[in-house]
Amino acid sequence: MTNDGESEVKFAEKFGRMVLWFDEQGTQEVLQEVLHDAMNTKTPTYDQLMRHTRRHFLGSTGLGLGAMAMSHLLGTGQASASSSGILGAPHHFAKVKRVIYLFQAGGPSHLETFDDKPLLREGHGKALPKSVIGNQRLSTMSGNQSLLPMAGSFAKFTKSGASGTSISDILPHTQKIADEICVIRSMHTEAINHDPAITFFCSGSQIPGRPSMGAWASYGLGSLNHNLPAFIVLVSKNARRDQPLYTRLWSSGFLPSEHQGVQFRSGKEPVLYLTNPEGVSPHARRSMLDALGKLNLDQAAHELDPEIDARIAQAEMAFRMQTSVPDATDLSGESEETFALYGPDAKTPGTYAANCLLARRLIERDVRFVQLFHQGWDQHGDVVGGISQQCKQTDQASAALIIDLKRRGLLDDTLVVWGGEFGRTAYCQGKMSGNHYGRDHHPRCFSIWLAGAGIKSGITHGLTDEYGYNILDGAVHVHDLHATMLHLMGVDHEKLVYKFQGRYFRLTDIAGHIVKPILA
Repeated sequence: MTNDGESEVKFAEKFGRMVLWFDEQGTQEVLQEVLHDAMNTKTPTYDQLMRHTRRHFLGSTGLGLGAMAMSHLLGTGQASASSSGILGAPHHFAKVKRVIYLFQAGGPSHLETFDDKPLLREGHGKALPKSVIGNQRLSTMSGNQSLLPMAGSFAKFTKSGASGTSISDILPHTQKIADEICVIRSMHTEAINHDPAITFFCSGSQIPGRPSMGAWASYGLGSLNHNLPAFIVLVSKNARRDQPLYTRLWSSGFLPSEHQGVQFRSGKEPVLYLTNPEGVSPHARRSMLDALGKLNLDQAAHELDPEIDARIAQAEMAFRMQTSVPDATDLSGESEETFALYGPDAKTPGTYAANCLLARRLIERDVRFVQLFHQGWDQHGDVVGGISQQCKQTDQASAALIIDLKRRGLLDDTLVVWGGEFGRTAYCQGKMSGNHYGRDHHPRCFSIWLAGAGIKSGITHGLTDEYGYNILDGAVHVHDLHATMLHLMGVDHEKLVYKFQGRYFRLTDIAGHIVKPILA
């Protein structure tokens, strides 16, 4: 076969391991070794596929064909890149195994929640000094006002817990967990409108199309549970729909589509089209997937498209989810004490309280990344009534989640993040009438909180000026938050990259610094 007398197996192994034949010396041990090497070859990227030549075909893609051939010959199950992630192992010790992100869409006012400013109350109705605003851009909704009057918060604040963290009285349950959370008062972003601002937080870019946070986590670290998606999304059904939420906020972008977030809905069918149609038995479904899998493998061998692998992985995941999802979403086994902890809405599927409880159940089942979205925080007019209602819907359940995770030992390796896409202005938008005022979008400074693994508890990070308008110390950019989250998960944010259309992309783009003062 060859000039130097190599056997067919060695020849095939040398040239792309396309093992299409073997002789009597070809033992199973040799084939297993070839299969292991082939199975652990990374899926080709978009750019690799675009520059494919015959040399690349023989030297690179043959690995995939060899893997499929050997898997069939030896009866070995096909390996999945999503099981351990593209990194194989974290870059360093990971304090965080799982993340719950409680995203408060609309922009909660920091001035009514975590950043008390007495000076605004003293100057209520008076013009905000122009020196405070400087040359900063304002939104078109208030930028043309002849007067920008200071709006003092109606809410009173209490120094809570042993830490003495100042928290608004409209968050009484959050006050009780003051010693468990780290409040960041110095967040800032670049976007001033909702859609780009939410997109920025969720994907690290204001421009749609990039992979989301959870997708990056799934791609890099893989799944901890073979039977559930690594990234699950829950959207409150009892929230005011002031701003739309698009599925691209939990998209995989240009990453393989198996890493996109899977939305769980309330009702009898948490995941659409998951159950078998009437008359289709589990056995028939299994047979169909086996036949479809063979067709997909044949197509993958000819087209070399990594999305075909993702399609296979998603179909198999959906089959396993037919049993795992009903178990995870069934709250009937929860105690009355647990329902009382999360609040009266906890028994109503799809509410924020029920979703917080469900998030805990998903974390118990080792789902890597769970993101909740609760809309309605966009108070341009009635701040008093609007934010009071929002806090009533979310405060108890948010605090209950921390308490519940801690007593079950899950907070030791889980990170919880609470916050929106920006804050609100120190001045009133529109006409002010007594205690009736509104606030416009404010990206320059706002507050979020974190709790759990790797985070210092009972501290406040960052300082804003006496008007709550500018950051004086400890600024934390969106990229910094992402870099810190990845760091806690054992990932160097500069090394988790994906090459697409000639450029290496990452969640933190070309920026991001770890916020070391908040790390335990």
